[in-house]
Amino acid sequence: MVSLHRHQLAWLTRSGWAAVLGRPWDVQARDCLAHWALHRLPLVVTRQPAHAGADGWIALGLPAPACWGRRRLVLQVPRAAVDGLGEFPRLADVQDLLPPPAWDVLRELLGRLSQCHAAARVFGSYGWQAISGLDHVRAGSDLDLSIAVEGAIHADAVARALGLFEAPQLRLDGELMFGDGAAVAWREWAEWRGGRARAVMVKRLDGVHLHRDAAWCGHTEPMEIAA
Repeated sequence: MVSLHRHQLAWLTRSGWAAVLGRPWDVQARDCLAHWALHRLPLVVTRQPAHAGADGWIALGLPAPACWGRRRLVLQVPRAAVDGLGEFPRLADVQDLLPPPAWDVLRELLGRLSQCHAAARVFGSYGWQAISGLDHVRAGSDLDLSIAVEGAIHADAVARALGLFEAPQLRLDGELMFGDGAAVAWREWAEWRGGRARAVMVKRLDGVHLHRDAAWCGHTEPMEIAA
């Protein structure tokens, strides 16, 4: 199986779902999981325990929609129970879910990202609603983007493009995804690279770490340091 990364979707086999549903869940959780199994909906790869790779199990999550209390269900399955892996929808494919006043600004953002040779995917409530068709989005939900970047300079360009997004009723959030699996919130990246923060929080599947220098992302030029 290919390596796992943040915001990756995982579809279970029928036998995998049968094993999950055979576990002791409460009524609400079982109801939600049964719907996911019936409609062959994906789960999402979450932070992996230290022993996960060695024992052949994968930690997965399911952020339930409003009809099941918006619960965050967590479970582990053997790798053999995973039928396939995939990604969240592209930003261009979820436009109809966004508030209409944001559509023009969204198209401008897509143009800027295209100029940066970057493609955005939508996770979070908008991404899940696009996948399930259920009520994940609520008033005030952020638009969460996951954008693959090819190093610090590319990340700078993408963060600048994101920083120009201003839409009524919609806040832009999300992460820059580096090639080795590291992820950084784009707003925190911009603050750090601009010298307004001393360190940046880098997230990986096995945990979170604070970094002061840029060696982790292959960048060795000196940076401004916040006073």
